[in-house]
Amino acid sequence: MCGIVGLFLKDASLEPKLGAMLADMLITMTDRGPDSAGIAIYSGSGEGRAKLTVQSAHPGRDFANLDADLKDAIGTPVLMLIKDTHAVLEVPVAQLEAARSALTHLRPTVKVMSAGEGIEIFKEVGLPKDVAARFGISKMGGTHGIGHTRMATESAVTTMGAHPFSTGNDQCLVHNGSLSNHNGVRRELKRLGMTFETENDTEVGAAFISHKLQSGDTLGHALEATLTDLDGFFTFVVGTKNGFGVVRDPIACKPAVMAETDQYVAFGSEYRALVNLPGIETARIWEPEPATVYFWER
Repeated sequence: MCGIVGLFLKDASLEPKLGAMLADMLITMTDRGPDSAGIAIYSGSGEGRAKLTVQSAHPGRDFANLDADLKDAIGTPVLMLIKDTHAVLEVPVAQLEAARSALTHLRPTVKVMSAGEGIEIFKEVGLPKDVAARFGISKMGGTHGIGHTRMATESAVTTMGAHPFSTGNDQCLVHNGSLSNHNGVRRELKRLGMTFETENDTEVGAAFISHKLQSGDTLGHALEATLTDLDGFFTFVVGTKNGFGVVRDPIACKPAVMAETDQYVAFGSEYRALVNLPGIETARIWEPEPATVYFWER
């Protein structure tokens, strides 16, 4: 069943409250997916800086001296902020890929949740309220973000199976539904050079959009391509460094509602996810049309 939320802020005065608003929206969707939960927050790390958000099942072991070890490997200082089972590693943009490569050798059991100049992803097994509390989501600020609470139907309940999935720098996706041709699409994307961490069909959707963006497509065109190249039923909410997009399959059997004011654009699987947003009483509220792309970019 799963629950999705998303929030794209137009009003900078709301940016310090982004995490609190997103966490509240996601917790409201708990009964749509109690297995695992995750949130992607977009915020700047500072000019010329980028972030790797990583996860470990043994953070006490894997995060010990990780910043110093990574500094020795890439030859530049690394800032590290540990949040429970996750750590955010900040490096110069030019060193991002070198840091990611070094990480696979320094800490082979550590998993990369996201990489980029703005994105941080935190996800774990458990209820949304518990996941949000573990990572201090409510204290985080940012410009936009998406979240997901999962009810697993086709794969195991694990951290790596939780959403959002990130398959490109500053890109991520959450999904409600099921893709019927994901195995074939995965094979083709592997042939084109994409890599995968799981057998989850949602990761295929994320990688499909990442490949389109890396090939030069706009976010809008990438979302439109899902309607012709991906089979099944789906609602996708996508985040990029500067954008936020939504698309539903032509049947659109999965619930969705959107709201827009002068301050924000919001998405929820159900209207109750939106009820505590400021100014919701006067917002333009609608159900996204089937086979229609909606996106906003700065």
